[in-house]
Amino acid sequence: MTFNKQHSLSDPVTVLSGVGIRLEEKLNRIGIINVQDLLFHLPHRYIDRTRITPIGTLLHGHNAYIQGEIELTQIRYGKRRSLLCRISDGTGAIVLRFFYFSRAQEKGLQRGLSIRCYGQVRRGPNSLEIIHPEYRVLDIHQNDELEEQLTAVYPSTEGLQQARLRKLTDQALLTLNNNKQGLIELLPGNILSTQNLPTLIDALKYVHRPPPDADVQSLIAGQHPAQKRLAFEELLAQQLSLLELRNELRTEHSPSFATSKYLVRKFLDSLPFTLTNAQKRAYDTIASDLNKTVAMLRLIQGDVGSGKTVVAALAALQAIEAGYQVAIMAPTELLAEQHYNNFTLWLKPLNIDVVFLTGKLKKSIRNEVENRLQDKTPLVAIGTHALFQESVSFAKLGLIVIDEQHRFGVHQRLALLEKGQRHETFPHQLIMTATPIPRTLTMTAYADLDHTLIDELPPNRKSIGTSVISNERREEIIERIKHVCAEGRQVYWVCTLIEESETLQCETAIETADKLTEKLLSIKIGLIHGRMKSNEKETIMQDFKNGKIKLLVATTVIEVGVDVPNASLMIIDNAERFGLSQLHQLRGRIGRGEIKSDCVLMYQPPLGELARQRLEIMRTSSDGFLIAEKDLELRGPGEVLGTRQAGIPDMRVADLMRDAHLLPEIQNTAKTLLVEHPDKVKLLIERWLGKSLDYSNV
Repeated sequence: MTFNKQHSLSDPVTVLSGVGIRLEEKLNRIGIINVQDLLFHLPHRYIDRTRITPIGTLLHGHNAYIQGEIELTQIRYGKRRSLLCRISDGTGAIVLRFFYFSRAQEKGLQRGLSIRCYGQVRRGPNSLEIIHPEYRVLDIHQNDELEEQLTAVYPSTEGLQQARLRKLTDQALLTLNNNKQGLIELLPGNILSTQNLPTLIDALKYVHRPPPDADVQSLIAGQHPAQKRLAFEELLAQQLSLLELRNELRTEHSPSFATSKYLVRKFLDSLPFTLTNAQKRAYDTIASDLNKTVAMLRLIQGDVGSGKTVVAALAALQAIEAGYQVAIMAPTELLAEQHYNNFTLWLKPLNIDVVFLTGKLKKSIRNEVENRLQDKTPLVAIGTHALFQESVSFAKLGLIVIDEQHRFGVHQRLALLEKGQRHETFPHQLIMTATPIPRTLTMTAYADLDHTLIDELPPNRKSIGTSVISNERREEIIERIKHVCAEGRQVYWVCTLIEESETLQCETAIETADKLTEKLLSIKIGLIHGRMKSNEKETIMQDFKNGKIKLLVATTVIEVGVDVPNASLMIIDNAERFGLSQLHQLRGRIGRGEIKSDCVLMYQPPLGELARQRLEIMRTSSDGFLIAEKDLELRGPGEVLGTRQAGIPDMRVADLMRDAHLLPEIQNTAKTLLVEHPDKVKLLIERWLGKSLDYSNV
């Protein structure tokens, strides 16, 4: 279809020149439905082709645009065939490596030709190299001028080239120039002036097509005022969506649970320990919430071993005593089983029923559990996401407890909430996490929740010594295991993979267990991983708890929920492959008894810079919140929480670490807009998050 300047921004993308059915499908796949969507499909980085970097000055990890003469092109055979092309420019040499290549490509990279290429520099086996660079062989007859402006690189999908996206964006920008009234400015003028922000239209034009005199460094760093303008609005839209969700749920009626007069006191008397002050404060806050007719939406944070589950049990007892059912949802079968065992042990003496529901139950047992949930008798139902499947309905659900919230999406949480809806009343929600959440994320991902912190560990918890040791000292570690087991204590050995993988240099759980069995003949060794059946895992964990198994080789299924006080040594194999928060979670499995515990982080040399930083932080700190902040700095929010699972949309331009300083002002702006400009709220949410975020109809 011929491009017509009179198109509007709301027209379908098919009005643009060159967009047929196949291209439309690809664009739809990345959320581009109409012309305006192209304007908000923002570059996630830029290629700087405005200058050539001398090869001799290249640094590992940096992106660079280079030019050189081809010295040698050859195919290297090994585990994986690759095409190597060595180029030099008089200041140095570098290798271009291609794993996917054609015969024509090999022939085209002839010795003596000049080539320009762009890519990320990394350390190769013998020299610096760039894997799969964007490249162009120079024609000696052409005048190859450098580009005058940065080249935008957009998020894409299979079969959708960057050049095509740039041409379509050019057309969208032309439509914008002719239809300025079609893009409404949704930020009030006083906000723009106070924050010194450009208009939306100016910001969009600048970010898509930076002018020749653009500040290259600030754009590449994501710190240009035009990017700040767009990041501010994007974070504001996200904040508003969560506040809308919160306000919507706050208007719903919930049952009021009177303060427990009997069950809580009897439960506390039965415990072999007394609550910490932090646990008491947390429960007092929750008890007050449960006493109201407005739905509780509370996130309870506490480091590994701080006693969140006991606080959740107290909340459950208050609901049970008021005549209601309680649902406790965990992200994994193993953690759900752990909760089931704990709650059965605690509540059975109080004559309270505890039922278990996961996807792997036999149909007959599952039907029996589902029938019991439809009876109004107060009980505690514990399970995985199976709790919110269609076939499950609760007769009188009053409280939902969700463990490790960051593994569930917002929509999953709301689906379970709707399970409890009865006669226009909704259950209360208590969300627990042992993953300390940095303040930046609580202000964004959890803006719809009230926060309670259990910032005190039980007095018997001892600090854990942490050391970082190369895999080359493996034999020393094995000798240490013999010594620890001879003293009557137990050991964890954590691995990253279940089965052999050629691509990762990891000792796998199965292989490691076999090798350790050969070397530690007198020590009973157990193996546990995520692909084992529930009853097998349960038996092995029970044997480890009871001391029959002295050394447990495991994958990260033991990350949360498993409590063995006699385990005083943990070896984490290939520790460099774990994130900081996960290492902290794993380390928290030990140090639960009276004995001094130690964690050994064993790595495969050579260590990359990021991995070295992570292991050093673990060696020097045991503060979960400090570790979480560092994890966020090193990996970003998407990896820390798992963006899709956490319900945080993928950011188009904002970066939670880089833009954290904007959040306090964004929170104030969101509250102002809700009161003074409610008509703009929905428009902002739709512009950045789309119409799919309809919290009222999950």
